[in-house]
Amino acid sequence: MSTVDIKKNAEQRMQKSLESLKGDLGKIRTGRAHTGILDHVKVDYYGTLTAITQLANVSLIDARTIGVTPWEKKLAGAIEKAIRDSDLGLNPSTQGEMVRVPMPALTEERRRDLIKVVKAEGENARVAIRNLRRDANNTSKDLLKAKATSEDEDRRSQEEIQKLTDRFIAEVDRLLVAKETELMSI
Repeated sequence: MSTVDIKKNAEQRMQKSLESLKGDLGKIRTGRAHTGILDHVKVDYYGTLTAITQLANVSLIDARTIGVTPWEKKLAGAIEKAIRDSDLGLNPSTQGEMVRVPMPALTEERRRDLIKVVKAEGENARVAIRNLRRDANNTSKDLLKAKATSEDEDRRSQEEIQKLTDRFIAEVDRLLVAKETELMSI
């Protein structure tokens, strides 16, 4: 492996982290119901945390309500509890076999709560990118120890990886500012 390969690999993995952040931010809606909101909610299913989408059919009932129909009737209570306990601030109710999840109107307080969620997602993306930088730098140092590269090439590689990291962190910050602006606009 060469320093060019290390840089290419790091860039691809950082791009994947950025795409993951975009997907996560896309799930945070500004008042409209969206089934993707429940994707990261896990339900205790016989002692195993399982995604709601693997236990139930998630659909839109109307523009402001999500319907969750569990495949096993007895899971309705567990699904309702998992949604209520999540960081989404939703208040589901069970009606027969279906769990209805009404989307609250976005008050100023709710918008601020969503911004906190957005900032947490952004920080997770930054940490992931920094971890990729560390891994790439460690791989570069390993090449130097194995005398596969020179010290100058190692230093240049680390500088390029830092520039790459700075570029992706700036992109994360740009996405966060755009999402915060979207959430605060009425």
